[in-house]
Amino acid sequence: MIETHTSLLLVVIPLLAAPVTAILPNGRLPWLLTLAVSWLCFVLAIWQFMQVMDGSVISYELGGWEPPWGIEYRIDIVNAFVALIVAGMAAVTLPYALLSVEQEIPKDRISLFYATLLLCLDGLLGIAMTGDVFNLFVFLEISSLSSYTLISMGRQRKALTASYQYLIMGTIGATFLLIGIGLIYSETGSLNMVDLNNRLPAVFEHRTVHTAFAFIVVGVGLKLAMFPLHLWLPNAYTYAPSAVTVFLAATATKVAVYVMLRMVFNVFSTGFAYVTPTDDMFLLLGVFGVVFASISAIGQKDAKRLLAYSSVAQIGYILLGIGFASALGLTAAVVHIFNHALMKAALFMAVGALVYRIGSSHITQIRGLGRQMPWTFGALVIAGLSLIGVPGTAGFISKWYLVLAAIEQQAWVIAIVILAGSLLAVIYIWKLVEALFFQPAIDDTKSVREAPLSLLVPTWILVLANIYFGLNTELTVNAATIAVQVLENIPQ
Repeated sequence: MIETHTSLLLVVIPLLAAPVTAILPNGRLPWLLTLAVSWLCFVLAIWQFMQVMDGSVISYELGGWEPPWGIEYRIDIVNAFVALIVAGMAAVTLPYALLSVEQEIPKDRISLFYATLLLCLDGLLGIAMTGDVFNLFVFLEISSLSSYTLISMGRQRKALTASYQYLIMGTIGATFLLIGIGLIYSETGSLNMVDLNNRLPAVFEHRTVHTAFAFIVVGVGLKLAMFPLHLWLPNAYTYAPSAVTVFLAATATKVAVYVMLRMVFNVFSTGFAYVTPTDDMFLLLGVFGVVFASISAIGQKDAKRLLAYSSVAQIGYILLGIGFASALGLTAAVVHIFNHALMKAALFMAVGALVYRIGSSHITQIRGLGRQMPWTFGALVIAGLSLIGVPGTAGFISKWYLVLAAIEQQAWVIAIVILAGSLLAVIYIWKLVEALFFQPAIDDTKSVREAPLSLLVPTWILVLANIYFGLNTELTVNAATIAVQVLENIPQ
């Protein structure tokens, strides 16, 4: 019986825990409850993933209303994989958050902070669980509104500006998405994803459907920080509290990518995606994203901002995989969703450890800290190598499949762009390494000690995961292969 209720529990448990957390006294009790909820969700996500690993589907009809009339939670390997990433990243981030949050968040807001974090987790998991496009929009707004609040709690006043900018851009994106959903509802009279997949082919030639598709792609593109709709992301990641940056960088854009995949290949179907210029659009935006964001990262003077632009570049790689519209390309995109979550969370955790010790992530302030904080420095180097795509790391696997996809289609220019992106990543990762290890420490930081174990252990778990999934690809590649089959031909 647990198999049929797991998907609902993944959404209900954080939702019920959030108001309880909000009324708890400020201190470590809210963190403890949030930690327990995140690990429970992780266990449930693992169980759910195992149930669909063979290609089967879990369907849960809310209230006993049969779809398409009622809301359905429909779980296949694609969204089970995404839910596993979200729950796993939350479970690893929460131990890291304990000391980081106590330092960066005012004591009287700690309960509110963890309650908001649970709502964000709930929204992201809900997006992955639901098989109803309007329900997806509702969960997207839950995660977005909580993200705005979390970002605004940053220690710098600029966090409020970053949050407001994200609010404006996110609202525009949500409006576009809702308009698109409304248009396809007007054409089909349905909101269920599987039902839409069956009904939309009959009206593919209607301009309303093409307009709806354009609105949905732009709306979701804003949420996933697709170039050139990424302008909210650098400030949001830079000025948010360290734990928030880690969690959002590892989950929020990955869930938005999932929404894009689901909409393009399952709701509108593979056939619609292939007969429209969608693939060329994604390839073009992916190329510009990789090149522009990588060059922008090189010029940054703040470590968190540098990594934020790097995230835009990595999203560009995923867009290239989607744009190839082939089994290899989509496999690379799905694998990179997982691998990028590992590498970017590890990098932001390492930078967060520096922030914990000196209160700044500005490159001029972290000079020489690599010698005084060797474990933090080592984590940043290894995660940076994974970001570059060095063999033996997780980042190499997804880029390897991406290059194979480019060669398969004889897209030599794009193959060169992928390699050039890795070379540009060498430059901006080296910029951090040089500052941390090869430049002398400033007087104010010469007595800095290594980060506490509660920060180092989660960081190194992710670092070791980068190595493990770079050597053993059975889980990620097998899951991605089955996911691609689902995306290209949704089971009826």
